[in-house]
Amino acid sequence: MRLSAFKTALKSFTTIPFILPNGKSIPPHYHVTEIGLVNKHFIDCGGTVRQETIINFQLWYNADINHRLSAQKLLSIINLSEKALAIEDAEIEVEYQTTGTIGKYGLEFNGDAFTLQNKKTACLALTECIIPETIQESLTSLNTIASSCCSPNKSCC
Repeated sequence: MRLSAFKTALKSFTTIPFILPNGKSIPPHYHVTEIGLVNKHFIDCGGTVRQETIINFQLWYNADINHRLSAQKLLSIINLSEKALAIEDAEIEVEYQTTGTIGKYGLEFNGDAFTLQNKKTACLALTECIIPETIQESLTSLNTIASSCCSPNKSCC
């Protein structure tokens, strides 16, 4: 979800609901601890130099259950961030602490709430380093055999 779409949707709320990928709500006493502009300049495995810009929201909550971030307050923080960091319209990535580590999520709006979407890695240079399909099928087959035969209660390994 791009920042402009987030701001438009945000205007219809007083409190802001965020839903995790497992369907659970982030506790309503969270707050946005930071809004950042992240510029990533990198080279992929095929040798192509790339750049990516995202807007990062970090959500956090604590024992302060009386804290509630209003939509109007978040809009004010976003407007200040846009000016101070020269933020343009870009995709939003949300950081949120789950069990053990910080998770990074994409963001969508379902009409009722903002939903955090699991992110996945991908090869950006598939034509340069893709494993031929026949090798992939063989590896999948071997993994299936190994997982069914080499469990702790089996004697084949």
